[in-house]
Amino acid sequence: MARKTTHRRTVRRKNSRRSPVVTIILTVLLLGAAAYAAIHNGNVSSRNHTDYSTDAESLLQVVTPDSIPSTPVSYTGFNLSFNPKMHIPNWVAWELTADETGGKTPRTNKFVTDPNVPGCAETYDYLYSGYDRGHMAPAADMKWDATAMAESFTLTNICPQAKQLNTGAWRTLEEKCRQWAQADSAIIIISGPILTPAPHEYIGDSRVAVPRSFFKVILSPYARPMRGIAFVMPNGYVKGGMQSAATSIDKVEELTGLDFFSALPDSIEQEVEAQNDFHMWSTLKPGRNK
Repeated sequence: MARKTTHRRTVRRKNSRRSPVVTIILTVLLLGAAAYAAIHNGNVSSRNHTDYSTDAESLLQVVTPDSIPSTPVSYTGFNLSFNPKMHIPNWVAWELTADETGGKTPRTNKFVTDPNVPGCAETYDYLYSGYDRGHMAPAADMKWDATAMAESFTLTNICPQAKQLNTGAWRTLEEKCRQWAQADSAIIIISGPILTPAPHEYIGDSRVAVPRSFFKVILSPYARPMRGIAFVMPNGYVKGGMQSAATSIDKVEELTGLDFFSALPDSIEQEVEAQNDFHMWSTLKPGRNK
Protein backbone atom coordinates (compact mmCIF):
# COMPACT_ATOMS: atom_id res chain seq x y z
CA MET A 1 0.00 0.00 0.00
CA ALA A 2 1.65 3.24 -1.13
CA ARG A 3 1.63 5.95 1.47
CA LYS A 4 0.01 9.25 0.62
CA THR A 5 2.24 12.28 1.02
CA THR A 6 1.13 15.85 1.48
CA HIS A 7 3.23 18.86 0.49
CA ARG A 8 2.86 21.93 2.63
CA ARG A 9 3.83 25.42 1.49
CA THR A 10 5.62 27.46 4.13
CA VAL A 11 4.97 31.21 4.05
CA ARG A 12 7.36 33.41 5.95
CA ARG A 13 5.99 36.75 7.10
CA LYS A 14 8.32 39.72 7.42
CA ASN A 15 8.50 41.82 10.57
CA SER A 16 5.92 39.71 12.45
CA ARG A 17 6.15 39.61 16.22
CA ARG A 18 4.26 37.32 18.54
CA SER A 19 4.40 36.93 22.29
CA PRO A 20 5.69 33.56 23.61
CA VAL A 21 2.22 32.71 24.92
CA VAL A 22 0.60 33.34 21.53
CA THR A 23 3.31 31.29 19.83
CA ILE A 24 2.68 28.34 22.16
CA ILE A 25 -1.08 28.52 21.62
CA LEU A 26 -0.68 28.67 17.86
CA THR A 27 1.77 25.76 17.92
CA VAL A 28 -0.65 23.58 19.88
CA LEU A 29 -3.50 24.48 17.52
CA LEU A 30 -1.40 23.72 14.45
CA LEU A 31 -0.24 20.39 15.84
CA GLY A 32 -3.79 19.43 16.67
CA ALA A 33 -4.97 20.36 13.20
CA ALA A 34 -2.14 18.40 11.60
CA ALA A 35 -2.96 15.33 13.68
CA TYR A 36 -6.65 15.59 12.77
CA ALA A 37 -5.83 15.91 9.07
CA ALA A 38 -3.38 13.02 9.23
CA ILE A 39 -5.96 10.70 10.74
CA HIS A 40 -8.55 11.56 8.11
CA ASN A 41 -6.01 11.31 5.28
CA GLY A 42 -4.99 7.82 6.35
CA ASN A 43 -1.49 8.80 7.55
CA VAL A 44 -1.95 7.67 11.15
CA SER A 45 -2.49 4.12 12.25
CA SER A 46 -5.84 2.97 13.54
CA ARG A 47 -7.23 -0.48 14.29
CA ASN A 48 -8.88 -0.65 10.88
CA HIS A 49 -6.08 1.04 8.95
CA THR A 50 -2.77 -0.29 10.16
CA ASP A 51 0.11 1.81 8.82
CA TYR A 52 2.69 -0.69 10.01
CA SER A 53 5.31 -1.64 7.46
CA THR A 54 8.31 -3.90 7.59
CA ASP A 55 10.63 -5.36 5.02
CA ALA A 56 9.60 -8.66 3.50
CA GLU A 57 12.82 -10.33 4.60
CA SER A 58 11.93 -9.94 8.28
CA LEU A 59 8.47 -11.45 7.66
CA LEU A 60 10.09 -14.46 6.02
CA GLN A 61 11.92 -15.35 9.22
CA VAL A 62 10.46 -18.32 11.10
CA VAL A 63 11.53 -19.08 14.66
CA THR A 64 12.40 -22.78 14.67
CA PRO A 65 12.76 -24.62 18.02
CA ASP A 66 16.23 -25.87 18.90
CA SER A 67 14.77 -29.38 19.15
CA ILE A 68 14.16 -29.44 15.37
CA PRO A 69 17.29 -30.07 13.24
CA SER A 70 17.60 -27.02 11.01
CA THR A 71 20.00 -25.85 8.31
CA PRO A 72 19.11 -22.40 6.94
CA VAL A 73 19.37 -22.08 3.18
CA SER A 74 18.72 -19.03 1.01
CA TYR A 75 17.93 -19.23 -2.69
CA THR A 76 17.09 -16.57 -5.26
CA GLY A 77 13.34 -16.75 -4.78
CA PHE A 78 12.85 -18.30 -1.35
CA ASN A 79 14.39 -19.11 2.03
CA LEU A 80 14.08 -22.38 3.88
CA SER A 81 15.02 -24.38 6.92
CA PHE A 82 16.24 -27.83 5.91
CA ASN A 83 15.95 -30.85 8.19
CA PRO A 84 19.02 -33.07 7.54
CA LYS A 85 17.56 -35.86 9.66
CA MET A 86 14.28 -36.06 7.75
CA HIS A 87 15.86 -35.02 4.39
CA ILE A 88 13.05 -32.53 3.71
CA PRO A 89 12.50 -28.87 4.60
CA ASN A 90 11.00 -27.80 7.92
CA TRP A 91 9.55 -24.79 6.15
CA VAL A 92 9.97 -22.74 2.97
CA ALA A 93 9.18 -19.01 2.87
CA TRP A 94 8.86 -16.50 0.04
CA GLU A 95 7.22 -13.26 -0.97
CA LEU A 96 5.03 -13.37 -4.06
CA THR A 97 4.21 -10.06 -5.76
CA ALA A 98 1.52 -9.34 -8.31
CA ASP A 99 4.16 -8.64 -10.97
CA GLU A 100 5.92 -11.96 -10.32
CA THR A 101 2.75 -13.93 -11.05
CA GLY A 102 3.01 -12.76 -14.66
CA GLY A 103 6.49 -14.21 -15.26
CA LYS A 104 7.18 -16.06 -18.51
CA THR A 105 10.10 -18.34 -17.57
CA PRO A 106 9.20 -21.91 -18.64
CA ARG A 107 9.09 -24.76 -16.14
CA THR A 108 12.32 -26.77 -16.13
CA ASN A 109 11.15 -30.08 -14.57
CA LYS A 110 14.76 -30.88 -13.72
CA PHE A 111 14.97 -32.06 -10.12
CA VAL A 112 18.45 -31.86 -8.60
CA THR A 113 20.15 -32.43 -5.26
CA ASP A 114 22.00 -29.60 -3.53
CA PRO A 115 25.50 -30.86 -2.77
CA ASN A 116 26.09 -27.91 -0.45
CA VAL A 117 23.32 -28.95 1.94
CA PRO A 118 24.13 -31.98 4.13
CA GLY A 119 21.32 -34.52 4.16
CA CYS A 120 19.73 -33.35 0.92
CA ALA A 121 17.91 -36.21 -0.80
CA GLU A 122 19.00 -37.68 -4.12
CA THR A 123 16.76 -37.84 -7.17
CA TYR A 124 16.74 -41.64 -7.08
CA ASP A 125 15.21 -41.61 -3.57
CA TYR A 126 11.84 -40.81 -5.16
CA LEU A 127 11.99 -43.39 -7.95
CA TYR A 128 9.25 -46.02 -7.71
CA SER A 129 8.28 -44.66 -4.29
CA GLY A 130 4.67 -44.05 -5.25
CA TYR A 131 4.99 -40.37 -4.22
CA ASP A 132 5.26 -37.18 -6.25
CA ARG A 133 8.11 -34.77 -5.68
CA GLY A 134 5.95 -32.06 -4.18
CA HIS A 135 7.14 -28.46 -4.28
CA MET A 136 6.82 -26.38 -1.14
CA ALA A 137 7.56 -23.15 -3.03
CA PRO A 138 5.84 -23.93 -6.35
CA ALA A 139 7.66 -23.58 -9.64
CA ALA A 140 4.82 -21.43 -10.99
CA ASP A 141 5.62 -18.80 -8.34
CA MET A 142 9.18 -18.56 -9.69
CA LYS A 143 8.38 -17.78 -13.35
CA TRP A 144 9.80 -14.29 -12.89
CA ASP A 145 13.44 -15.47 -12.95
CA ALA A 146 15.28 -18.36 -14.62
CA THR A 147 17.54 -19.01 -11.62
CA ALA A 148 14.61 -18.94 -9.19
CA MET A 149 12.76 -21.40 -11.42
CA ALA A 150 15.71 -23.80 -11.58
CA GLU A 151 16.31 -23.61 -7.83
CA SER A 152 12.67 -24.43 -7.08
CA PHE A 153 13.44 -27.95 -8.34
CA THR A 154 16.22 -28.42 -5.80
CA LEU A 155 15.29 -31.31 -3.51
CA THR A 156 15.71 -29.09 -0.46
CA ASN A 157 12.39 -27.55 -1.58
CA ILE A 158 10.68 -30.91 -2.11
CA CYS A 159 8.66 -33.33 0.03
CA PRO A 160 7.09 -36.69 -0.85
CA GLN A 161 3.44 -35.96 -1.63
CA ALA A 162 0.62 -38.28 -2.60
CA LYS A 163 -0.53 -37.53 -6.14
CA GLN A 164 -4.08 -36.91 -4.87
CA LEU A 165 -2.75 -33.99 -2.85
CA ASN A 166 -0.10 -32.68 -5.23
CA THR A 167 -2.47 -32.49 -8.18
CA GLY A 168 -5.58 -31.77 -6.12
CA ALA A 169 -6.27 -29.39 -3.25
CA TRP A 170 -2.59 -28.42 -2.85
CA ARG A 171 -2.38 -27.26 -6.46
CA THR A 172 -5.70 -25.44 -6.14
CA LEU A 173 -4.34 -23.57 -3.13
CA GLU A 174 -1.17 -22.64 -5.02
CA GLU A 175 -3.28 -21.19 -7.82
CA LYS A 176 -5.43 -19.31 -5.33
CA CYS A 177 -2.32 -17.80 -3.71
CA ARG A 178 -1.32 -16.31 -7.05
CA GLN A 179 -4.75 -14.72 -7.34
CA TRP A 180 -4.40 -13.30 -3.83
CA ALA A 181 -0.99 -11.83 -4.68
CA GLN A 182 -2.60 -10.10 -7.67
CA ALA A 183 -5.40 -8.82 -5.46
CA ASP A 184 -3.23 -7.44 -2.66
CA SER A 185 -0.05 -6.49 -4.60
CA ALA A 186 2.06 -8.98 -2.58
CA ILE A 187 1.69 -11.74 -0.02
CA ILE A 188 4.03 -13.72 2.23
CA ILE A 189 3.72 -17.52 1.96
CA ILE A 190 5.29 -20.14 4.21
CA SER A 191 4.70 -23.84 3.65
CA GLY A 192 6.07 -27.14 4.83
CA PRO A 193 5.41 -30.55 6.32
CA ILE A 194 3.88 -31.34 9.68
CA LEU A 195 6.15 -33.94 11.27
CA THR A 196 4.12 -34.71 14.38
CA PRO A 197 3.05 -37.37 14.87
CA ALA A 198 5.90 -39.38 13.32
CA PRO A 199 6.20 -39.57 9.51
CA HIS A 200 3.94 -41.99 7.70
CA GLU A 201 6.95 -43.86 6.29
CA TYR A 202 10.40 -43.34 4.74
CA ILE A 203 11.48 -43.73 1.12
CA GLY A 204 14.72 -44.26 -0.78
CA ASP A 205 18.22 -45.08 0.31
CA SER A 206 18.36 -41.73 2.13
CA ARG A 207 15.20 -42.61 4.08
CA VAL A 208 13.33 -39.47 3.16
CA ALA A 209 10.48 -38.82 5.59
CA VAL A 210 6.94 -38.93 4.20
CA PRO A 211 4.83 -36.40 6.17
CA ARG A 212 1.28 -37.23 7.19
CA SER A 213 0.16 -33.66 6.47
CA PHE A 214 1.27 -30.25 5.22
CA PHE A 215 0.67 -26.60 6.09
CA LYS A 216 0.58 -23.34 4.23
CA VAL A 217 0.55 -19.99 6.04
CA ILE A 218 -0.36 -16.78 4.20
CA LEU A 219 0.00 -13.15 5.26
CA SER A 220 -1.17 -10.12 3.33
CA PRO A 221 1.03 -7.43 4.91
CA TYR A 222 -0.07 -4.51 2.71
CA ALA A 223 -3.81 -5.06 3.03
CA ARG A 224 -5.75 -2.66 5.23
CA PRO A 225 -6.28 -4.10 7.72
CA MET A 226 -3.50 -6.69 7.52
CA ARG A 227 -4.88 -10.22 7.29
CA GLY A 228 -3.74 -13.81 7.56
CA ILE A 229 -4.97 -17.35 7.05
CA ALA A 230 -3.54 -20.88 7.04
CA PHE A 231 -4.31 -24.32 5.64
CA VAL A 232 -3.57 -27.84 6.88
CA MET A 233 -4.00 -30.72 4.43
CA PRO A 234 -3.52 -34.47 4.85
CA ASN A 235 -1.01 -36.14 2.54
CA GLY A 236 -3.69 -37.61 0.32
CA TYR A 237 -7.24 -36.80 -0.68
CA VAL A 238 -8.58 -33.64 0.98
CA LYS A 239 -12.25 -34.23 1.75
CA GLY A 240 -14.14 -31.01 1.16
CA GLY A 241 -11.29 -29.50 -0.81
CA MET A 242 -9.25 -26.41 -0.07
CA GLN A 243 -11.93 -24.57 1.91
CA SER A 244 -12.30 -27.43 4.40
CA ALA A 245 -8.56 -27.19 5.13
CA ALA A 246 -8.64 -23.52 6.14
CA THR A 247 -7.53 -22.76 9.69
CA SER A 248 -5.68 -20.13 11.69
CA ILE A 249 -1.94 -19.44 11.77
CA ASP A 250 -2.15 -20.04 15.53
CA LYS A 251 -3.27 -23.61 14.81
CA VAL A 252 -0.29 -24.27 12.55
CA GLU A 253 2.06 -22.93 15.21
CA GLU A 254 0.45 -25.31 17.69
CA LEU A 255 0.91 -28.28 15.34
CA THR A 256 4.49 -27.52 14.28
CA GLY A 257 6.11 -25.63 17.14
CA LEU A 258 7.16 -22.92 14.66
CA ASP A 259 6.68 -19.21 15.31
CA PHE A 260 5.65 -17.10 12.31
CA PHE A 261 5.78 -13.34 11.79
CA SER A 262 7.49 -12.53 15.08
CA ALA A 263 8.76 -9.30 13.48
CA LEU A 264 5.24 -7.86 13.69
CA PRO A 265 4.15 -5.84 16.70
CA ASP A 266 2.56 -8.22 19.21
CA SER A 267 -0.93 -6.76 18.89
CA ILE A 268 -0.95 -7.13 15.08
CA GLU A 269 0.65 -10.57 15.19
CA GLN A 270 -1.96 -11.82 17.63
CA GLU A 271 -4.81 -10.43 15.57
CA VAL A 272 -3.78 -11.81 12.16
CA GLU A 273 -2.67 -15.19 13.51
CA ALA A 274 -6.07 -15.80 15.13
CA GLN A 275 -7.99 -15.16 11.91
CA ASN A 276 -9.71 -17.87 9.87
CA ASP A 277 -12.05 -16.18 7.42
CA PHE A 278 -11.89 -18.14 4.18
CA HIS A 279 -14.96 -16.40 2.77
CA MET A 280 -13.26 -13.01 3.01
CA TRP A 281 -10.17 -14.30 1.19
CA SER A 282 -12.24 -16.09 -1.45
CA THR A 283 -13.95 -12.85 -2.47
CA LEU A 284 -10.74 -10.90 -3.15
CA LYS A 285 -10.45 -9.50 -6.65
CA PRO A 286 -7.38 -8.35 -8.64
CA GLY A 287 -6.43 -4.81 -7.64
CA ARG A 288 -6.06 -3.15 -4.28
CA ASN A 289 -8.31 -4.47 -1.52
CA LYS A 290 -8.78 -2.27 1.51
